Amino acid sequence: MNQRPAGKLFVVATPIGNLADLSARAREILSGVDLIAAEDTRHSAALLAQFGITTRTLALHEHNEREKSAELVQRLREGAQIALISDAGTPLVSDPGFRLVRAAREAGIAVSPVPGACASIAALSAAGLPSDRFVFEGFLPAKSAARCAHLQTLVGEARTLIFYESSHRIEECLRDCAGVFGGERHAVLARELTKLYETILDGTLAQLSARVASDADQRRGEFVLLVAGADAGEDAAKLVEGRRVFEILRRELPPSRAAKLAAEISGAPRKALYDSGKDAEDQP
Repeated sequence: MNQRPAGKLFVVATPIGNLADLSARAREILSGVDLIAAEDTRHSAALLAQFGITTRTLALHEHNEREKSAELVQRLREGAQIALISDAGTPLVSDPGFRLVRAAREAGIAVSPVPGACASIAALSAAGLPSDRFVFEGFLPAKSAARCAHLQTLVGEARTLIFYESSHRIEECLRDCAGVFGGERHAVLARELTKLYETILDGTLAQLSARVASDADQRRGEFVLLVAGADAGEDAAKLVEGRRVFEILRRELPPSRAAKLAAEISGAPRKALYDSGKDAEDQP
């Protein structure tokens, strides 16, 4: 008796707003697979119904992915064709799916991407910021203290920074970014991409923060925030000033505390300041 060949896992991008962005290939695959693993089956039902896709769905989200991945990989081993989709955009990009894809690949299952919409790339393409090198940071921590601490590690990053943010935190996020990166750092805020109320604002972080704070409409929807990378000259100047402040503070404070305060004062990366102190101590 011939054994049925192993199936294939398709990672299918879906629209982030405008349903017309679902590709013909994506529609064909979603219609033809044996099962669709969806982040939220209720949310995806509207999309599938729009295109007359009747394929059975199964919920795969952050709370059950570890458990369901083993079940889905077994189905793939038995020859099933399965599509993975998230609520919107490309799966795995700040969405579930990583565990399933890794498990499938470890099991020798073919994994095939079906590309399409991705909010971060869509925003970058229209932002007018350097796009040859960029870093995607996803969602920042929800609490201001943790958010600022993470932003502090990115002060010297020369690549364009890309963040996702929600409507109820965007005002605080912009305020914290302006406080850590400096209000004059250039940024772009993309809201509700491909949807009816799509808005792409650009200016300094201080200007964007003020605009969002004064206009409730600009606090609605889903956001991609892009921040220009640090200027090489600006970065060097901050590091020089940070080291000067660090040297003064560490006469009275432990190095870790001195580096943290010096970073907050100068805008230089805390780790670079702390490491410079260790290097000095290691000198004969």
